[in-house]
Amino acid sequence: MSAPHRNDIAPASVSVALREEGVEVEYLDGRVTFYHGVPQVVEETLTTSPGKETHVLVTDPTETEGVLLYVNDLRTHDDILEQTGVGRVILGEDEDEELFPGVTARRPGGQRTEIEADPEVAGGRVFAFVEDDWGEESYEFVAGDDAGDVDADAAAEGNGGE
Repeated sequence: MSAPHRNDIAPASVSVALREEGVEVEYLDGRVTFYHGVPQVVEETLTTSPGKETHVLVTDPTETEGVLLYVNDLRTHDDILEQTGVGRVILGEDEDEELFPGVTARRPGGQRTEIEADPEVAGGRVFAFVEDDWGEESYEFVAGDDAGDVDADAAAEGNGGE
């Protein structure tokens, strides 16, 4: 039996709570997921390791709502995404797509995902969550001028990246 075809699905607005220990998202169906850890700071572009699941969250200016998109998720059934309000975009090798104003995803090759974001254009905070069966990593995109303040904190915590 072949793998089921997965479609692009537009996201709906979901509830977001930014906490010291991570980012909480409440789906439309009332279920809650929690992305653990203080996000590492990224300026402009994040390239994931091969084969990782990538979720992109953009908050509204109040930071209490946002839209969540899974990039190249082939596991989650369309019906579940529609019930939860999570969107999905499927990209082929060397394809790119603007997920939100100021946020683009592309597949540069080697089963990697590249996310490029400008939070000022996006109009809210931009997060990327990268995970697989062995762990998860959280990232927040910041404008170039804002990055210097938090880079020292991230380095002190040993969050130097890949």
